[in-house]
Amino acid sequence: MSEEQAQELLYQMQMLESYFAELTQKENSLLNVLRDSTSAIESLKELGEKKESETLVPVGIGVFVKSKISSEDKFLLNVGAGVAIEKDKNSAINFLESRIKEIEVALQETMVQKQSIASQLERGKVEINRIAQSISKPKN
Repeated sequence: MSEEQAQELLYQMQMLESYFAELTQKENSLLNVLRDSTSAIESLKELGEKKESETLVPVGIGVFVKSKISSEDKFLLNVGAGVAIEKDKNSAINFLESRIKEIEVALQETMVQKQSIASQLERGKVEINRIAQSISKPKN
């Protein structure tokens, strides 16, 4: 293998490592959204157990206002692009559960991509080690 090919392999490895890092970041973001969605569902379910609940509502930079929540209230759900829709409790829970399923699919796809990149990186490391050994062996 020529020096040019070895440098090309190193460049490919750097690109794969960068892509792997991006996938890891995406995976972490998806896990955070999944946790938030699960927490939201649990909160909505608990709100239905009482006629009225007291809570704290954040108004910014660590300031909260006490508020009362009625279990008959409608909920606003952010659906993206600055658009929110109003739903009752059961519809909101169903909406969030469907989003969780979408997130789980995206998470699974991301994990499969990471595994693929990891195996490509491993093959590249083996190839780089083989090249390094062939270069370092004295030629007789």
